[in-house]
Amino acid sequence: MQRIVLDTNCLLISLASNSPFHNVWTGFLSEQYTLCITNDIILEYEEILTQRINADIAKNIIQAILNRKNVLKIDTRMKYQLITADPDDNKFVDCAIAANAKYIVTEDHHYDVLKQIDFPHIEVIRLAAFSAML
Repeated sequence: MQRIVLDTNCLLISLASNSPFHNVWTGFLSEQYTLCITNDIILEYEEILTQRINADIAKNIIQAILNRKNVLKIDTRMKYQLITADPDDNKFVDCAIAANAKYIVTEDHHYDVLKQIDFPHIEVIRLAAFSAML
């Protein structure tokens, strides 16, 4: 099963049943891929979901994520600091490296800098491309 790191906004977009990318969320629930997370990523997911939806739904979504067997919980020891434009994005990069993830799925252009870095190689794809693969 391929491992991915899902940027927070992509998670948010995929949750709505009327979203064209809802298959990313349902694909996760049906174990079509492994979602790689860290404590920092889960905290960000919860913070943004609470702001955009509400606290109760955010907690339910976080629990759904944490209770799945197709979740790989990573403890990142190395901090690569590869994204300088928005250092907060580095938690996703560090997770992808530590998990040996196939992709970081994001719509954020701060990750474009990773295309210029040979090592460690991290493939970044857009949500529509990942959705089409499922």
